[in-house]
Amino acid sequence: MTWDQMQELMGPATQETLQMVGVSTLCTVLLGLPLGVLLVLTSKGGVLQNQPVNKVLGAIVNLTRSMPFIILMIALISFTRWLTGNSLGWQAATVPLTVGAIPFFARLVETSIREVDRGLVEAVHAMGGGTWTLVRKVLIPEALPGIVASVTTTVIALIGYSAMAGTVGGGGLGDLAYRYGYLRFETSFMWIIVAEIAVIVTVIQLAGDYAVRRLNGRGRGGGRTRLLPRQRPATTDEDLVAP
Repeated sequence: MTWDQMQELMGPATQETLQMVGVSTLCTVLLGLPLGVLLVLTSKGGVLQNQPVNKVLGAIVNLTRSMPFIILMIALISFTRWLTGNSLGWQAATVPLTVGAIPFFARLVETSIREVDRGLVEAVHAMGGGTWTLVRKVLIPEALPGIVASVTTTVIALIGYSAMAGTVGGGGLGDLAYRYGYLRFETSFMWIIVAEIAVIVTVIQLAGDYAVRRLNGRGRGGGRTRLLPRQRPATTDEDLVAP
């Protein structure tokens, strides 16, 4: 296979992989972030402490996380076909990718939020702040660097899952590596695809690390959650002298 032929195949496949991972990441963050927050709030000692709800949510998350992705894809074929109208292609692959990534991301979010200083939580309670205020003003802002790092980890995991989805009709670079690199014994082509995936992963990791460093730097520079109003400067002796 010539280089020109490889380029003609790799362009659309790369676009499919990026679309697959992009849509899955967006859905995972939108659904996994509230789930991670809820796991913290309903846990023992949480603001919305509810052990039955927490145990049910935890069991569902653990069950989904423990299921191998290839089995999850097969198990969700009927649901995927009902939701997207097809069980093949990158659009269909986003369904099992999202279902498999949500519990993974939710656990990472839970870990990040648990690292928030309990003193800030107690301060919000002391000032009469409600649950929504606590989540919006303290938990999310303070855990934001960890959440961004979790998103980066999830995106990289989704890229690996997308390659696996390609071997069973999900499209993208995984499908290309399987059909041409494996079935047609184009070993050099397969290694080129592996190298491209490695480059994509490296770029995403570097971008995520940069974002986390910026957020941490902002926190040290005074961008952390402000719970109390600014104090007025201390009165000097000159201010006490009558005019």
